[in-house]
Amino acid sequence: MRFKDSIVFVTGGAGFIGSAVVRHLLADTGARVVNIDKLTYAANLNSLPGAVGNPRYAFERQCIREAPSLRGLFDKYRPHAVINLAAESHVDRSIDGPDEFMQTNIIGTFTLLQESLRYWRSLSPEARAAFRLLHVSTDEVFGSLGASGLFSETTAYAPNSPYSASKAASDHLVRAWRETYELPTMITNCSNNYGPYHFPEKLIPHMIIKGLAGEALPVYGDGRNIRDWLYVEDHARALTKVLERGVVGETYNVGGRNERTNLEVVEAICDLLDGLVPGPDSRRRLISFVADRPGHDRRYAIDASKLERELGWKAAENFESGLAKTVRWYHENRDWWRAILDGGYRQARIGLG
Repeated sequence: MRFKDSIVFVTGGAGFIGSAVVRHLLADTGARVVNIDKLTYAANLNSLPGAVGNPRYAFERQCIREAPSLRGLFDKYRPHAVINLAAESHVDRSIDGPDEFMQTNIIGTFTLLQESLRYWRSLSPEARAAFRLLHVSTDEVFGSLGASGLFSETTAYAPNSPYSASKAASDHLVRAWRETYELPTMITNCSNNYGPYHFPEKLIPHMIIKGLAGEALPVYGDGRNIRDWLYVEDHARALTKVLERGVVGETYNVGGRNERTNLEVVEAICDLLDGLVPGPDSRRRLISFVADRPGHDRRYAIDASKLERELGWKAAENFESGLAKTVRWYHENRDWWRAILDGGYRQARIGLG
């Protein structure tokens, strides 16, 4: 079985993508998973049903900026691999409060690299050769595409938001620690994720929840900004494929080949909700256009052919199948997201600078 008896650190394992990775590792591999998460507002241990009590799972509440405590976890568990998903990730929040993004995404990555390097140097030659650190990043580091073309692994970085700038900086740190210290690292850059357990601040869950409530559906600007959508469970499979078979020092783009305008996404959600929970009128009437986000990148699109060709990964879901699963999940799992809303999360507009 893949990763049998391997100990894998997943930082940010209570977040959206991180929890999908933890669920996948526990369900489909033999890995022993240590979930390292400081439990920020967007983290949710309820996104890990069945993990508690699993003999191959451990949770450690820990911030990756705290070097002494992080060092203790390396010494306690002696991991074979690290998947770094610990990050602040919401662009609107980065506009209003960039400090936390700089601290977690840059300083946190630096601290994790330093402690990984210290630990890696303590290993036997055989264990050093097998160790891997996979840093998970975003296509937003590449900036905005024109009407045509795709982001490749060689696309120049041109981040336009505090969030993407912080992720670009973390990517550069990971590369530098590989080149300078020979730490065996790899990087992935993914397109927009969606799927079950997605925190309600992001576009798709936000629109599903508001659509279920019959509330206005606010679309930024003219709604024609384009994103390439990737089902989160496909992304989790891609990450373990890179961890297992990726080449040290390489970068792999992960995308779903599902370009849609934001307006098309919202309209598709409306139609799916109308089919699940019919109302007196189409939910498309709830769509309204609001002030755009400052510096809103016009288009992202990923070329994932390197990952597909070299490692044999392919997305199992297209946008239609993945979105249908997602909308149905939010409809059938209202207790999960209602607990977040009841816990004090406000759906007020932020990020206007």
